[in-house]
Amino acid sequence: MVLHVNGVPYPLTLDHRTTVLDALREHLDLTGAKKGCDHGQCGACTVLVDGRRANSCLLLAVAQNGRRITTVEGLAEGERLHPLQEAFLDRDAFQCGYCTPGQLCSAVGLLAEAADGFPSSVTPDTAAPGAPVPLTADEIRERMSGNLCRCGAYPRIVDAVGDVRDGGTRTGQGVAS
Repeated sequence: MVLHVNGVPYPLTLDHRTTVLDALREHLDLTGAKKGCDHGQCGACTVLVDGRRANSCLLLAVAQNGRRITTVEGLAEGERLHPLQEAFLDRDAFQCGYCTPGQLCSAVGLLAEAADGFPSSVTPDTAAPGAPVPLTADEIRERMSGNLCRCGAYPRIVDAVGDVRDGGTRTGQGVAS
């Protein structure tokens, strides 16, 4: 089988019970995605699969053959950080850092989902189907609710996502409202 991770194809021979998380960490030495609960409840293992958020601890690697997987290690372009990585640094949106890779991948996914018109449970019923969803602070909080942070950096995470939503990265502009 071949896993395409961060733009690189990796031919792998894996046990059919191996999760994407274990394949990343144990076979590819990509340790950004963390094993928190191993039950899909904490979000520490969040990666992007074909551009959509997924809990890698719940995905069997064999079922992802040929799909594009992006981990936190693949967000930056060379030495240039992804705008969300910059915003997390600017906003000090992490403390211990254990959840940060999953938070970042989830935030990248939520920006794309909202732009593509995918509603959340707090999106108004009057929203036009398929139209981009405005990312209010409530929308950001709801869409990030699958990622737990035991340190409680949630307000700064919401602000960081709001900064990127508004096109800011290094200036601190674009606070979520």
